Amino acid sequence: MKNDILISQHPIYKIVHKVAQEKQLNTFVVGGFVRDLFLNRFSKDIDILVIGSGIELALAVSQEISPTLEVNYFKNFGTAQFIYEGAAIEFVGARKESYDFNSRKPVVENGTMEDDLSRRDFTINAMAIGISGEKKGELVDMFNGFNDLQNKVLKTPLDPDITFSDDPLRMMRAVRFASQLGFTIDRKTLAAIKRNAHRLEIISKERIIDEINKILLSKKPSVGIKLCDETGLLQHFLPELLALKGVEVINGVGHKENYNHTLQVIDKIALVNSNLWLLWAALLHDIAKPQTKNYDKKVGWSFHGHEYIGSKMVKRIFSSLKMPANEKMRYVQKMVALHLRPIALVEEVITDSAVRRLLFDAGDDIDDLMLLCEADVTSTVPDKIKRCMENFGNVRAKLKEIEEKDRIRNWQPPISGELIMQTFNLQPSREVGIIKDAIREAILDGVITNEFETAYQMMLEEGKKLNLIVNE
Repeated sequence: MKNDILISQHPIYKIVHKVAQEKQLNTFVVGGFVRDLFLNRFSKDIDILVIGSGIELALAVSQEISPTLEVNYFKNFGTAQFIYEGAAIEFVGARKESYDFNSRKPVVENGTMEDDLSRRDFTINAMAIGISGEKKGELVDMFNGFNDLQNKVLKTPLDPDITFSDDPLRMMRAVRFASQLGFTIDRKTLAAIKRNAHRLEIISKERIIDEINKILLSKKPSVGIKLCDETGLLQHFLPELLALKGVEVINGVGHKENYNHTLQVIDKIALVNSNLWLLWAALLHDIAKPQTKNYDKKVGWSFHGHEYIGSKMVKRIFSSLKMPANEKMRYVQKMVALHLRPIALVEEVITDSAVRRLLFDAGDDIDDLMLLCEADVTSTVPDKIKRCMENFGNVRAKLKEIEEKDRIRNWQPPISGELIMQTFNLQPSREVGIIKDAIREAILDGVITNEFETAYQMMLEEGKKLNLIVNE
């Protein structure tokens, strides 16, 4: 392999080569960048390995670029990093690691090239290409990573039990790479994950979530979720999903298998949309079905209220996974809470009032909600699918019509609480809320138009009903 191939990939290589040659250092690009180079994938993370001090080389390279370039370094691990030309550049000296059983933080010592490559998670990430020194332009592949890359298989450089016990997060990374790259996990490696799945308990939820999010953003998220289930990892971070498994049968009547249905919904979303939080909504949209499942001999199985209870469960699940209770969580809650509303519309006469309320409640997320609802159709009966999609098309057309006519999306009533208080000389009170609610409901029901004058007249009428006096 010619060194100019690296130079064409990013300008950092020419600078590292120049500085390292002056200092007579052997340097390599290692890990994910090399893997992605062979896969023709773009990588914005570049790891530079030096036989020597990674921090000293990083500081020297940064000075060559600019005396003001900010370098972050970590003496305990012998690493340093900075951002340059759109890439995160990390420098590390060749090292070996040892782990305490109850911690994933390693004890780091200086090591050889082989020590450093053997500590990597998978053989496909344990390849290096020389930037300077004796191996300049050469591929260093001590563990046959290139062959594994060609065969699309994930293996660990060392005994997988040691690799996964040392750093259990690597088990999640194996699943993530399998899902992202379409690779299979080697039989021995897969068996080791099953044996060590319990070790995931020592990993912070934040690190686990980072891998889950990458799985959800892969082309077919169900691959990763099924692997998490098969290996026993899933029960350590999202046991609620496992409760969706299985079909209960009473009097010969069974309900839909909700676990595989959920995976189908996620895959359908992933095909057309890369919104991580919509994917989370798809993952959790039926999460409360086990709690709400009920059988009635006259009507069969029902899951009444699962959308409402599920939206409440979202907050608890996010909290258990150490995910922030922010607008992203509230978006997921809203999607779960509303995911049956468009379906209810197609099962009834589509009234303007119902559409206005849906637009009001969904706001700018109405298109995402419709996408979730359409993905929720996982029937294998072609006629049923065709009928459902036609019905959803009618709902979309009605949404567009009402939106253009009434401007309800992200709508706020034209009469504010402040105006009500000023008009009737009120302090914040129950009466203010009654008047605001009456105006809002009248507009949503189409009783009055969504305009200031009509809403103002209704405010005066509602105030009169409450025996309020207009402030002159």
